[in-house]
Amino acid sequence: MPSAASLNRRLRNSERKRAVILEAALATFSKYGLHGASIEQIASLADVSKTNLFYYFNNKEELYVSVLRSLLDLWLKPLRSFTEDRDPIEAIRDYLRVKLEFSRDHPAESRLFCMEVMQGAPLMLTELQQPLHDLVENKIAVIQTWIDQGKLTAVEPYHLIFSLWATTQHYADFRVQVEAVAGKTLDDPGFFKETLISLETIILNGVTPRKTT
Repeated sequence: MPSAASLNRRLRNSERKRAVILEAALATFSKYGLHGASIEQIASLADVSKTNLFYYFNNKEELYVSVLRSLLDLWLKPLRSFTEDRDPIEAIRDYLRVKLEFSRDHPAESRLFCMEVMQGAPLMLTELQQPLHDLVENKIAVIQTWIDQGKLTAVEPYHLIFSLWATTQHYADFRVQVEAVAGKTLDDPGFFKETLISLETIILNGVTPRKTT
């Protein structure tokens, strides 16, 4: 019977290999899409055999959905920090920074998720209709509470969230366009800082309540 140490070592090796396969799948899917990518390409990039890859994932579609689920979790993590006890201006400021950092550090992930949504999210529709919908509804209630307490200007919470998504995602999903126009990307520290300050100014000035005289 294998020892506990041996079993733990096998588990760690299995988890590492699964992570390598997911990383290779992300790189391949973000470049070629679901239909353009092949299991052979992913297995080659991960340096595993097709047989070994199928030990972890039954087919290409399952692998694709696994990649997207991990991306969705990362993508939504900053929004989960919106809680009623937080100062809304600081919460939104932190969100902008974290999402811009994600767009800078994970452009391939952002583009893959964007590609799936633009195609109608055929393999992720259930995820979008349930976890995403439920989380957004929860945060809509938080934003509405901030508004009711006079901590935010009365705006439609849905559109605030959509605006936060759109402005921060743009720098990853349209990275080529940004570089063509501005000559820089978020990889440039100065441009990153400039972008963050600009978005903070535009969005925070729009939601900060005006003082009445």
